[in-house]
Amino acid sequence: MQDLIALIRANTPLIVIETRDEARVVELFRQALMQVWRAMFRWSITEGLRRIDIDREDPAESPPDVSSTLATIREAGQRGVYLLFDVHPFLGAAMTQRQLRELIDRRDSQPHVLVMVGHKVELPPELDSRAVRYRPRLPDANALLKLVRQQAEDYAREHGGKRVEADGEAVKQIVRNLNGLDPVDARRIARHLIFRDGALDADDLPELARLKFELLNQSGHLHFEYDTARLDDVAGARRVKRWIGQRREVFVSGVAPPGLDIPKGLLLLGVQGCGKSMIAKAVAAGFGVPLVRLDFGTLYNKYHGETERNLREALAAAEQLAPCVLWIDEIEKGLSGDDNDGGVSRRVLGHLLTWMAERRPRVFLVATANQIDALPPELLRKGRFDEVFFVDLPDAATREQLFALHLARRTLRAEDFDLAGLVAASDGFSGAEIEQAIVSAMYAAHAAKVPLNDFALRAELKQTRPLSVLMAEQVDALRAWAAGRTVPAD
Repeated sequence: MQDLIALIRANTPLIVIETRDEARVVELFRQALMQVWRAMFRWSITEGLRRIDIDREDPAESPPDVSSTLATIREAGQRGVYLLFDVHPFLGAAMTQRQLRELIDRRDSQPHVLVMVGHKVELPPELDSRAVRYRPRLPDANALLKLVRQQAEDYAREHGGKRVEADGEAVKQIVRNLNGLDPVDARRIARHLIFRDGALDADDLPELARLKFELLNQSGHLHFEYDTARLDDVAGARRVKRWIGQRREVFVSGVAPPGLDIPKGLLLLGVQGCGKSMIAKAVAAGFGVPLVRLDFGTLYNKYHGETERNLREALAAAEQLAPCVLWIDEIEKGLSGDDNDGGVSRRVLGHLLTWMAERRPRVFLVATANQIDALPPELLRKGRFDEVFFVDLPDAATREQLFALHLARRTLRAEDFDLAGLVAASDGFSGAEIEQAIVSAMYAAHAAKVPLNDFALRAELKQTRPLSVLMAEQVDALRAWAAGRTVPAD
């Protein structure tokens, strides 16, 4: 409010406000003009120019066309504040631009304050350089709580006085997740959550995350991951699970103990098929926050500067979803450009590194990579990630967990199989290869019309050549590099 009052007192010629909540803009100016008085007017193409002082709204003072309105403003005998709603589409005409420039330069006119209001206001360069862009502060927690209560009152009024059943802790989390939205969107989402079942509880949190994601991901570069995994669904990875557990409270609350920072991210290196993607999904479940995936392939555009703009928009959308986990899968593929890309990959890397260092919202970055030699050295420097974990081929204990988990997912009992024999037969197999062996053996058993048994599983394992055999040199080189440089995930 003080910023707005200062702009009015300075007789700022042109102010631009991008918002969809026109009523809030009018109310803000009415409050500001209580401390620094000016006559206040509003204009739209449907209503024309009207005076809207605090206690009245007069009939239109001019025809609704822009040129007549600007002429009326120039002839006004006293200075005023003019709220022009959705006027920017009409600024292409040379006559209109000239009229605006003369008003801004105060040529034969009072020092008026012109305010252009719209969802997205794009001005011609000669006007944009003269404009001051003002952003109304987004509602804080108290304002959002009041907004939610208003929707609950509306529900009761429309349902014969029936009160909304509310879980106090869930309401706190809902208000926290509405943070970062403008009042229009926050009100719409709160109304949706309340009116769909007349309650506010923990079951509303996934729906809220989905609605917020769909609202903010206008560019389509982020993907909301509905199917996240629990930490218990991940075989092995004991160190990662303990690491997440130690940091959950600090990340979720956003309050770090003295001397510590909010957790920012981790890098998962490892052999293909060993569960890096599963761990990334489980991190979000471990923190209890939404998971969004950034697909680098959708960012790249042949036009100069578009790729970097796409990345900025995607990261900005992720920040508005905070607290959340941002997952970049196979990050090396998006950053390992060559000299023929015009420096795009280097600029993308530079922007990503800057964002990683300077971001303030609680966006926990999880990046996965298979080829260490394709990663830029700048990304591996200490401090970029909180920790770098190496996801190796599963050991015997982890392979036993993998067999038990994958059999259980297919309604088979692990006790009915010789797990020790299967573990011995699957030495060198990744988790993905073990799962595929079970699937293939089940198809073979189904075709033979017999139940799945140990013999079929061992036969499938025997005829499979795992990646550790097919690409032994590359796998051995990766494991040798990781030894002593990274923290084992298990």
